Amino acid sequence: MERTAQLIFDQLLMQSGSTVALDVRSRFPGGRNVGGKYNIADHKVTMYVGEIKKQCLSLFGSLEAFPQILRIVFAHELGHAEDANLQELSDLLDHCDNEQERKRIALRIEENAWDYAKKLIPEEDQSIMQTVIYYSLKSYREAIAGEIA
Repeated sequence: MERTAQLIFDQLLMQSGSTVALDVRSRFPGGRNVGGKYNIADHKVTMYVGEIKKQCLSLFGSLEAFPQILRIVFAHELGHAEDANLQELSDLLDHCDNEQERKRIALRIEENAWDYAKKLIPEEDQSIMQTVIYYSLKSYREAIAGEIA
């Protein structure tokens, strides 16, 4: 499985042309189930492979789709790394006093990364991709919907 993960990372890095640094770990520190994280300050993606396995089991009941999920999550993190608007959006997020607007900016940041991922790996199984995207964005969209209701 480790070899498969490395092949996926290498292939997507080459395909994207990204110069982002990559760190691979098993677990995300703390109690959240985070599959990957992009750090804008050092232009580095950290992938949490054990967390992605948990996500795979939770969403699909087995590890059968693990390579696809890993590929989808990494493509999303590359989307953050390659987002030309991320710095501006991050600055807006940092200086925003309106909670509703903060939630909208956070959602825009995530949607931008998913838009990139969909373009990077259009051949990916769409039912798996849409499921991952749906659950990834669910809390962001619910936060905004809760403010409106």
